[in-house]
Amino acid sequence: MMGTYRVTVEAVFSASHQLRTYEGKLEPMHGHCWRVQARFAGDRLDQIGVLIDFVEVEKRLNEVLADFRDRHLNDLARFDQINPSAENVARAIFELLRDGLDSPALLEGVTVWEAPNCAGSYVKDE
Repeated sequence: MMGTYRVTVEAVFSASHQLRTYEGKLEPMHGHCWRVQARFAGDRLDQIGVLIDFVEVEKRLNEVLADFRDRHLNDLARFDQINPSAENVARAIFELLRDGLDSPALLEGVTVWEAPNCAGSYVKDE
């Protein structure tokens, strides 16, 4: 029987956003303390017995989040055409994080919480 190892790394950032409604209007600007969880999965550990280096992941995640921290997300180029919803923020962070990792295939998904009970996720295709 083959198992799967999983690693989770979390970080937070503060930012505001406004969703474009169905009528094309902007909802009132509001901010969140966003919580981000990056999940990694794989069936093999490396020579020192880890799936992925926590230090590498934390460093890369903080580099990615530096562009989001204390910003109005609607002002970021990647949200010119799409809403800065939790789901779209999760995908953006997933793509940016993946592109800077030594082991990008291990990144399984990213979840972003706007509030303790409201989250959106992006998970890679199998």
